Amino acid sequence: MTGLIFCLFLSLVSKAEQQVTPAMMSPLAVKSMLFDVTNVEDKFMIAVGERGHILRAENLEDWQQMPVPTQTTLTAVTFVNSLLGWAVGHDGLILHTSDGGFTWQIQQFIPHQQKPLLDVAFINEQEGVAIGAYGLFFRTLDGGLTWQQEYHTSLLSQDDLDYLEELKQEDEQTYLDERASILPHFNRIFLDGRTTYLVGEVGLIAKSNDFGKNWQRFDDIYHGSFFDVARTQQGNLLTVGLRGNSFRSLTNGSPWQKSETSVTTLLNSIVLASDSQLFLLGNNGVLLESNDDGSTYTKDIQNDGKALLAGTVFNQQLVVASEVGIKVLQVIN
Repeated sequence: MTGLIFCLFLSLVSKAEQQVTPAMMSPLAVKSMLFDVTNVEDKFMIAVGERGHILRAENLEDWQQMPVPTQTTLTAVTFVNSLLGWAVGHDGLILHTSDGGFTWQIQQFIPHQQKPLLDVAFINEQEGVAIGAYGLFFRTLDGGLTWQQEYHTSLLSQDDLDYLEELKQEDEQTYLDERASILPHFNRIFLDGRTTYLVGEVGLIAKSNDFGKNWQRFDDIYHGSFFDVARTQQGNLLTVGLRGNSFRSLTNGSPWQKSETSVTTLLNSIVLASDSQLFLLGNNGVLLESNDDGSTYTKDIQNDGKALLAGTVFNQQLVVASEVGIKVLQVIN
């Protein structure tokens, strides 16, 4: 989901023989590193993060840690209604809840791959996908009872496609091995009506009209990684990533126009706050505000300088999952 998540993964690679151990209950969990937070139908929020922490709140102040059957770092969470939700994390972990986040069960855990999942999305109660590092892509058609891995080589550059085709002609097994590692990191997937967008490493921006079964990769506009993509309140596309890069498209992805952010830090997340207000969340405490659909930004650096990793709006406040836990920022007009 973010560069910080993947750096943490590289420094804390799980061993294949790691045992599944329940997350420790701690009163300090709300101040631990959290990678994602979501508003579930304006009824409650769920946040996920390091050491398998899952927090639940029905207001802005009272966050409760939920029991979780693993200490594996969690990177993203989504719900399709007030009961059914999924969270993903390192070692290909997928968790599921059927009671609004109070209890969680493991649906998938593959530590021998030593690769993190970074995002998850469902179009209904049965059909979902989970994406991650090195092109990880899993699909379920039965609510997560089973997950099938897919390899989307259409998301590679033409040079990589040519290279794989040569390998396939020479050695089938070498081709399969290389295919499993050559794909870029998939950082974020975004559902936009009938269209699905995907952004990731080495400038990857792609769209699908069949929920990720087939992909169309956009022409490169930047060779660094993108970490979020969204459709703005005015109906335009916005994507953000490394070195403060923010691009905006008025025509569904072609062409893209760069917006000046006046920062060079990694931008992790886009939060649509109101009809005219949106925020970009970044490392080093960077909070950017736009009131003109992402054309221009004003900068508000948080005093502690800690990374802002994801956010949501709840009770007209900006709620942020950060390097130091939950933050409630009173910045919404």
